[in-house]
Amino acid sequence: MTGKETGHRVRVRRWLRLAGAAAVLSLLGGLHAQARTTAPLTPAAFHPLPRADRILVLKRARKLELIENGRVVKVFPIALGENPIGAKRLQGDGKTPEGVYTVDARQSQSRYHLALHISYPNADDRAAAAAAHHAPGGDIEIHGLPNWYMGPLDPVRFDKDWTDGCISVGDRAIEQIWAAVAVGTPIEIRP
Repeated sequence: MTGKETGHRVRVRRWLRLAGAAAVLSLLGGLHAQARTTAPLTPAAFHPLPRADRILVLKRARKLELIENGRVVKVFPIALGENPIGAKRLQGDGKTPEGVYTVDARQSQSRYHLALHISYPNADDRAAAAAAHHAPGGDIEIHGLPNWYMGPLDPVRFDKDWTDGCISVGDRAIEQIWAAVAVGTPIEIRP
C-alpha cells in the first residue's frame, strides 16, 4: 500500500464514523424535540428556590444571581447580546443593557422556553437614544433557549454570546428563575 491509499482509507473511515454519529445524533435530536413539545415545564426537576427580591446580572462574569434579603440564593451562567461590551444604546446594536430595571411581564408563550420581560428602555435610555437620533430598541428579556435548540437544556456555561441583547439562561434555569421571580422584581445589569 502506498501512503496515498492509506490516507484515502483513513479519510473514508473518518467520514463513515462521522456519518454514523450524525445519524445517531439526528435520531436523538428527534426524540429530544418530541420530549420538549410534550413537557415544556418541569417544576419537579428542581428544588424550589426562595422568592427572590432582586436579580443581579454581571455581564463580564457571565452570570445571573438571584438574591433574597441580600443573600445570593442561586447563580446561573448566561449568554448575552452578540456584541456584549458596553451598554445598549440603540436598536440593533446587539448589546445587552446596563442599569437598573424591573421585571415587568412574564411570557409563557415565547420563541424561547419561558421569558421574563425587562423594563428596558427606561427614561435615560430613551433620552440617550433620542440625542443620538436613534431608536433605543426594546423587547429585552431573560429567557431560556430557543424552541428549536437541540443541545443541552442547562449548559454549565455558554461558549458564545448569541442573543440580540437579551440575557439567556438554560431551560431548567429559566424554570427556576420563573418560579422565584415576580413581576416588579428589580434587576440590576452591571458591566
